[in-house]
Amino acid sequence: MLDYDEEAIAYDALRGGEPRASAAADAVLSLVPERAGRLLDVACGTGIVTRRLAAARPALRVTGVDLTDGMARRAAARLPGAVVRGDSRALPFPDAVFDAVTSVWLLHLLAGPAEMSAVIAECARVLRPGGVYVTTVDKAASHDVGSDIDAVLASRPRRPATDAAALVEEHALAHLLQPAGQTRFTGRGQGRSPRRTVTDLRRGWFTTLPPGDPAAEPFAVRLAALPDQERPRPDPEFTLRAFRKQPRTERRP
Repeated sequence: MLDYDEEAIAYDALRGGEPRASAAADAVLSLVPERAGRLLDVACGTGIVTRRLAAARPALRVTGVDLTDGMARRAAARLPGAVVRGDSRALPFPDAVFDAVTSVWLLHLLAGPAEMSAVIAECARVLRPGGVYVTTVDKAASHDVGSDIDAVLASRPRRPATDAAALVEEHALAHLLQPAGQTRFTGRGQGRSPRRTVTDLRRGWFTTLPPGDPAAEPFAVRLAALPDQERPRPDPEFTLRAFRKQPRTERRP
């Protein structure tokens, strides 16, 4: 796992910057009802997407929450007074206070299904009945664009995806969140070149090959042999799913 306190400094520049943030915010808002009054952006990171959510809808009261100090500080600079530190597994908010909750590029980072279920449970808890939860799914698959880089990396060790769409939907249903739509958007500026992929590989970007792992070197050698070392391959295409919270029905004796 990357150290996101350290990553905060260069996070935006390494991940598509404003063009990617714009695409993500537009896609998220396409799934958030116009009538929504309060939105919580969980794991808001540097706030680069969160700020755009707020700017696009001035009537929407947007709050960001992030676990790491470095990320939360940068987000707070973009949205003064609207960002708090908090754990997505135990959100620091009362029940049923938001009309929309978003978690963009979060679920794939979690340790396993139990942790993912805990995060979804918390997002559902702070949602009002009728509110919408919007999240990215299948992030790792989104980066597989069929390039020569993907061919080289195809045999690398992988772990089961905690954000697999079917698994996310299963846990969402368990917390009264019914499917309510989906969309896709392009991760602009995120197409990797072979040279950049080698750098990412050696710094632990691919979580099953931590920094210094000798198993990474054969992949690095093969990547370094690819043509057009500086040419970015196609951008990833990310998937967003929306879920609407159903009212809890009382059981009669």
